[in-house]
This record gives sequence, structure tokens and C-alpha cells, in this order.
Amino acid sequence: MNKPYRYELTLKVRDYECDLQGIVNNANYQHYLEHTRHEFLASTGANFAAWHARGIDSVVSAISMRFKQSLKSGDEFVSKLYVRRERIKYVFYQDIYRKSDGKLAVTAVVETVFVIDGRLSDGREFDALFAPYLS
Repeated sequence: MNKPYRYELTLKVRDYECDLQGIVNNANYQHYLEHTRHEFLASTGANFAAWHARGIDSVVSAISMRFKQSLKSGDEFVSKLYVRRERIKYVFYQDIYRKSDGKLAVTAVVETVFVIDGRLSDGREFDALFAPYLS
């Protein structure tokens, strides 16, 4: 199945991200996913610090991850994403592939919402920013 990826980032597993079994600890995949989202958003011109200073925050409201293949220390991987607007949420569909063989390591769905001055927002003011990237 061809997915409509809009962004990808290549990273490498560091030794300290692995557990006793020699594989990436499950919690570290969330770091990889979040770093990819932040780099994607930065590439669109989004500025979290400027938003926060104006009382605007983008927050994760739900995340679902499925682990398919384990990554190990030194593995390079490609973290890919695409985004969809679903009612008041921006939903990021993210996959991580081991670079050496292209195998899917993790697949995730990350739901995000905007909070403006402490109140849930429909986020419409950001539709123009994300329009070129929505699938």
C-alpha cells in the first residue's frame, strides 16, 4: 500500500536508547515520532515558541503505536509521516522503517489538538499553514 507521505527524516539509534535485550526501548519510539513531527512542523514555518508566547499550544490528545520489527543500536531508520484534518484534530500517520532492509518497525497514529488560552480550539487558523500537506 502506498501511503501519501509528506515528510521524512533519517535518524540513527543510539546505544543508550536500547534496553537489556539490545533493542530500542518502546518509549524511545515516541521520541522518534515526536522529533519527526517537530521537524516537519518547523519545515512548514511553524514556530512552537512563538505560538506558546501567544497562548497557543498544539498538544497530543491520543497516540496509538504498533510495534512490527525491533530496531537495534546503530540502525539507521527513516521516520515518515502524513497528516489529515479530522474534525477539530490534526491526525499524524507515522511510520518508521529500518533503512538497511526497508522493514516497517513501528506504525503510529497521533491525534493532536490546539489549545488557545487554555481552551480547546477548532484550530481553523492553522488550516492555511497545513493545507499544502494535508492528505
